[in-house]
Amino acid sequence: MGSAALPARKTGSGPGYGGLAIGEALPGFQAIGLGIAGWAAFFLLWELSLLSGLSNAALLPHVSDVAGALVRLFGERGFHFDILASLWRIAASFAIVCAVGVPIGILMGAFVRVEALLGPFVSTWRYLPAASFVPLLLMWFGADEGQKIALLFLGAVFFLITLVADHTKSVRKELVETSLTLGANKWQVLWTVIIPAALPKIFVAMRQMLAIGWTYLVIAEIVATTDGIGAAMMRSKRFLRVDEIIAAIVMIGVLGLLSDIAFRRFAWFLFPYKDRREL
Repeated sequence: MGSAALPARKTGSGPGYGGLAIGEALPGFQAIGLGIAGWAAFFLLWELSLLSGLSNAALLPHVSDVAGALVRLFGERGFHFDILASLWRIAASFAIVCAVGVPIGILMGAFVRVEALLGPFVSTWRYLPAASFVPLLLMWFGADEGQKIALLFLGAVFFLITLVADHTKSVRKELVETSLTLGANKWQVLWTVIIPAALPKIFVAMRQMLAIGWTYLVIAEIVATTDGIGAAMMRSKRFLRVDEIIAAIVMIGVLGLLSDIAFRRFAWFLFPYKDRREL
């Protein structure tokens, strides 16, 4: 009744359990190849929708037209300056979000009284759309950088606080109880047990919030802004250049993907003892 009742784990280069992602990882070249195949299928469907007449080329240009628009944006419109402006806003807002959200989330996850005090407030703010604050932020900060940074901050900070608190609470109770038994006080337990144990998952939460920042970028830059990817999209809208708008959207996706990969590689460097699929 023992070992014979359990199926043997599949071994080899490919994933076990019939291809299910259970405790297995694809070799790098397979993962990259499948990722490229996914994008190739997307672009193929895009072109087929145009060739079949399901889509209007005036509203959804061909892939080649979008590629040409991207070249034109860099060569004639100084698009690289817009990208640098957007990257600065993402970096500045992300740093502020982490500086505020991570400590509050850790305290909420570690101390029940802090969670009781701040939990209802944070939970309420999570459901308020950050875009609805644009009129207020314009009155409070004007059309300067403060308004854009504040919007990106509001879009991510309360989600980060909640995720960090959940990851902090998920630290194994046995570790905390053992530390208290050995004579550590609550602050020693926090710094030497809870934070180190939760930190890898906290980095995962931070990476997720970096993606949220990119999703709010265009909203932050389309109002009274002269530079940035969102501003470039609004300039293209005035001249009905749909190909340039889509090219700018594609660039946001590329930059977001690159920043996600860089952040994940940094987490791998910081936590080499963790399974890479968990980071």
